[in-house]
Amino acid sequence: MKTAIVTDSTAYISAELREKHDIHMIPLNVIFGNESYQEEVDIKVEQFYEEVKNSRELPSTSQPAIGEFVSLFEKLAKDYDAVVSIHLSSGISGTFQGAVAAGDMVDGIEVYAFDSEISCMIQGFYALEAAELAAEGKSPEQIMERLNVMKESDRAYFMVDDLSHLQRGGRLSSAQAIVGSLLQVKPLLHFVDTKIVPFEKIRTRKKAVKRIHDLFDEDASLGVPMRACVIHANREAEAEEMKRELEQKYPHVEFFLSYFGPVIGTHLGEGALGLGWYKR
Repeated sequence: MKTAIVTDSTAYISAELREKHDIHMIPLNVIFGNESYQEEVDIKVEQFYEEVKNSRELPSTSQPAIGEFVSLFEKLAKDYDAVVSIHLSSGISGTFQGAVAAGDMVDGIEVYAFDSEISCMIQGFYALEAAELAAEGKSPEQIMERLNVMKESDRAYFMVDDLSHLQRGGRLSSAQAIVGSLLQVKPLLHFVDTKIVPFEKIRTRKKAVKRIHDLFDEDASLGVPMRACVIHANREAEAEEMKRELEQKYPHVEFFLSYFGPVIGTHLGEGALGLGWYKR
């Protein structure tokens, strides 16, 4: 059985990696006023953050139309027997449900939809792992079983630099945002039961970064093989430095560098920094 791997644009896997591992991508949308853009297709990450700086209003976001899933699955049905379709958390988007619905509408191919319960490159790790298993000839059932095992060890923490994005997006009250900004609070966020929730409130960016390092060390110090990714919102130099420091300290971990693209960046804001990982 030949199995295709699909993920959505919020995995923020580079085009080179997607091509190398034969991963198919369906884009979500970011909307400025009356203009809608497919992220990773019509708008790139650098352009997005520049647009946000020049816009009075935050953009909005939307999931792919079911018809786009149907078209992709029908196209894949010509060459594949099954699809494992891996998507961002169902608690923050209806994209996963869209894949499920489209799978029921397409004949000639079996669709296995997977809710990563997370997003960004940690979601991308599920797609990479699935693609590697598909290349080995593993069945979709075996791939899904492995992805569920991965959930037992994946962790990710994100530091938000600008509280106004969370406030304007409805995830933080105006009073909390004002007080937090005055106190230089840098909240750490993580995913719990498919939702983004606060983990800790930390007073400065430096202390927040150190706390992320400490949380990573709890798993990385065990010496087991891992994959990890530093993720940034238009702070590439800082993220690269963080990645270099971690690579020197943890040679048994395979590190990646990725970014918060337009859809997730809309909600976290420029300056956000994160680290996610799982045990291999």
